[in-house]
Amino acid sequence: MSCEGASRLVALSLAGPAGPLEALLQECDSGPPAFAALVCHPHPLYGGTLDNKVVHRVASTLHDLGGATLRFNFRGVGGSAGRFDHGAGELEDARAALAWLRARLPGTALLVAGFSFGAWVAARLAASEPAVGRLVLIGPPVASADFTALRTAPVAKLVIQGTADETCPLSALEPEFATWAAPRRLETVAGATHFFDRRLGELAKALREGLRGSP
Repeated sequence: MSCEGASRLVALSLAGPAGPLEALLQECDSGPPAFAALVCHPHPLYGGTLDNKVVHRVASTLHDLGGATLRFNFRGVGGSAGRFDHGAGELEDARAALAWLRARLPGTALLVAGFSFGAWVAARLAASEPAVGRLVLIGPPVASADFTALRTAPVAKLVIQGTADETCPLSALEPEFATWAAPRRLETVAGATHFFDRRLGELAKALREGLRGSP
């Protein structure tokens, strides 16, 4: 299924555990979505926001595939209240955003995605929320963050990794990925750096192919 016809991009302020969360929701006007996707941005202390180019491309691609997509700013970023909380509070921000999405679209299949720091948040959220059916991780920082929850989490996992990622190298990902519970799938983008510079088109293609091939 794909989004056909008109599309809405709506700016929102969601209730979060530390105060309002700034968010953007994109939906199709043509009918109910095939799924609802929450997309988490990279590290707040290093310029990560909901407008990050990788986050934007992932959300846009998921929307093109028929999904309603919600991206949001973690606490202390942009118009979101609060202060950076080293991943603990950010997980609860994501949980609040997911709860809002579930309430808006009850009964809709749920997908959670994240890039870099956002991948760490997304992984822990999906592992702790049985309603999440698919997890998409872009450049997960396995060398600096704990992803052991995925060793037992049954959620379907798609990982997209650049082969030239200097921040989260493929050499660190591969042995960790091998320990994660099935179903899991790894898509690589040849020559792509951590931020997929000049490779955003290839990122979108890998996302499409990975989801098409997922169980």
